[in-house]
Amino acid sequence: MKKSIELIKNRSDIGAGTRGSDMGIDAIEIAAINKGSLFFKKYPSVDVQTRNDSIYETDANPFGKHIKEVYQQCRQVSTIVEDSLLKDNIPLVFSGDHSSAIGTIGGIKAAFPNKRLGVVWIDAHADIHSPYTTPSGNLHGMPLASVMQQDNLDSKQNEVDEHTRLYWEKLKHIGIPEVKVLPEDLVYFGVRDTEDAEEALMARLGIKNYRVNEVRDKTIKCCVEEVFNQMRHCDILYVSFDVDSMDSVMISEGTGTPVPRGFFPSEVTLLLKGLMASTKIVCLEVVEVNPLLDNRGNRMAEVTFDILEQVTPLLERA
Repeated sequence: MKKSIELIKNRSDIGAGTRGSDMGIDAIEIAAINKGSLFFKKYPSVDVQTRNDSIYETDANPFGKHIKEVYQQCRQVSTIVEDSLLKDNIPLVFSGDHSSAIGTIGGIKAAFPNKRLGVVWIDAHADIHSPYTTPSGNLHGMPLASVMQQDNLDSKQNEVDEHTRLYWEKLKHIGIPEVKVLPEDLVYFGVRDTEDAEEALMARLGIKNYRVNEVRDKTIKCCVEEVFNQMRHCDILYVSFDVDSMDSVMISEGTGTPVPRGFFPSEVTLLLKGLMASTKIVCLEVVEVNPLLDNRGNRMAEVTFDILEQVTPLLERA
């Protein structure tokens, strides 16, 4: 039976330090319309209610900004992703900021609690901070630490208040209360902007990071084969694509935390195509398009849609 794709639109940006990624989904839709594509008419979709108004409220949690609202948002995303998977769909999740992955991964594990989950994280950032190590307090830098339940107290820098601690624990338990992703079942592509605490944790856990130059030297095909071999014991796979993994100088700065010397769009396309060849893929997420920061019109959204248009049909497997 052919798998059906369901679009999940999560226009939340409260986990980011800069506003505007809540408009990223609409910017991608505009790119599709301007290209004459019916992509967003072809697939059924679900809109996730947001809590973006919370940015106007006083936030007394410097090491977990808007953490209560991020928890509520991610719990809702988790339920919607779980429901989509239980209907035998493949959710294609569009999110504003990357904190959403806490909910997405929670939903995957809620739907498949007894299956081992592998994660491919395509990003300029490791996103493995906790409230105890974060320099910014923004939750979009913490999703992997949450789903792996890694506080990284060995690198502790912050004294966390009780409210933040409470909701951090609640975030870690979204979907299922147990650890959702093992260190050996996580692979990075393109991570190149990290802090010392993250580097220390990545080294201690032995997490593989395919840096941009390594991918070019080895070839994408070889790297994908290595990933599949590493994750051969995983039952299911989730791919998270943050657009800041791409070269901000070559494309645009239309993302929350742009970083130069990243992947070219053609490389991301080939990488995603290679990964989508696996029948273990159950979910793809695309995050952090921010049209308010785009210095070249709607370029980041246009590039992102061009990639998706080529990759998405591969998810519709028989």
